[in-house]
Amino acid sequence: MFNTRVPPLGLNVQVADRVSSSLVSDPTDDVPWLEACERHAWVALHSLLTTLPAAVDAQLKRDSGLNSFEYTILASLSQSETRSVRMSDLAHFASGSLSRLSHAVTRLERQGWVRRRNSDGHEARCVEAVLTDEGMEAVVAAAPGHVREVRRLVFDVLTQEQVQQLEEIGRTLVSRAAPHLSRYIEQAMHADSPRTPSC
Repeated sequence: MFNTRVPPLGLNVQVADRVSSSLVSDPTDDVPWLEACERHAWVALHSLLTTLPAAVDAQLKRDSGLNSFEYTILASLSQSETRSVRMSDLAHFASGSLSRLSHAVTRLERQGWVRRRNSDGHEARCVEAVLTDEGMEAVVAAAPGHVREVRRLVFDVLTQEQVQQLEEIGRTLVSRAAPHLSRYIEQAMHADSPRTPSC
């Protein structure tokens, strides 16, 4: 996983040189090994990606009985004027496959929070997920605790400048790792309430 130039933790310079020599069998190999500052940034990013989602997920499960994926589905539907989104689009919003989304929506249907309906779109017939009144109540009830935890874990420890940098870095990395999600991020940002203060 940390296949940079050397394993990033616990190695001194002498060991690092021996490891890098053993990794490079071809003297013409031009693998772009990470510099020290890049390795440090990668370790920090990897640690963030493994710990932050788990912490957010734990709070939602404890307080609302939802996981992060299910909460994202409900929140995405609640932001639509019609409380409905095509399943294919919802999968992008929630950053999951259609199969995973279908299973999650089935669980939410059992709770009476979401229902599916067929809809005739501009291009073809499609299936939409629709947020019920009970589902809206569920996401409204879950939102305060979720927001408090997000603020505690992220925004309370960052300066305003760091928040702006975080947005820029996040957008840049998403556009490289999953370009198809960029337009959905823009849509989500444009869906923010006018009452929400800007940084």
